[in-house]
Amino acid sequence: MAGRQSAEQRKAQIVAEVLRLADAIGPDRLSTTDVARAVNLSQPAIFRHFPTKSALWLAVAEDIATRLRRDWAAAEAQTVASEARLKALIGAQLAAIAATPALPSILFSRELQVDNPGLHDVFRRLLGSFHDHLVAAIRDQQAARGLRHDISPGDVAMLLTSLVQGVAIRWTLGARNFSLVPEGLRLFDVQMALLADQEGVLDDQTG
Repeated sequence: MAGRQSAEQRKAQIVAEVLRLADAIGPDRLSTTDVARAVNLSQPAIFRHFPTKSALWLAVAEDIATRLRRDWAAAEAQTVASEARLKALIGAQLAAIAATPALPSILFSRELQVDNPGLHDVFRRLLGSFHDHLVAAIRDQQAARGLRHDISPGDVAMLLTSLVQGVAIRWTLGARNFSLVPEGLRLFDVQMALLADQEGVLDDQTG
């Protein structure tokens, strides 16, 4: 017979169930009653772990942030070349969305963002951190003459972030009828080809 779950294990189970249910029925429609039913607890028991619904959503946001930062670090640790690092970061972000399909809906839920300033702040810092990771890799790639220098690293990072968001939205609206990571990385390659430093390429070819 399985032992009784610790408070931390139960909290982790509840957070995981919120993410599953947010995908199944939408984050804005999700109630603590839905969560309680899914984890076989009473609604008051949910509130013993999370005193308010806002606190529950904040825990979900912090769990997402922890996992994304871990994924970014792993992606960067596996690569050396700046171009490979940039693609690995984009791939990690796409893979995280594929593994947690509710992520875009939670990130862009107006109701959650308005009702829960703490959740908004977690995601604002998280997206800012991802932007900083991209900018650092882009600067390295520009220094290696792999990308055009007449476009700021910040603008390139915004283009790539928008690419991820766009393909994720198309994936969601299209009932996930294509593989998110391969399609996103294919479009990444198209974007990088458009931003390539052609003078650097010519120098490499003639040098």
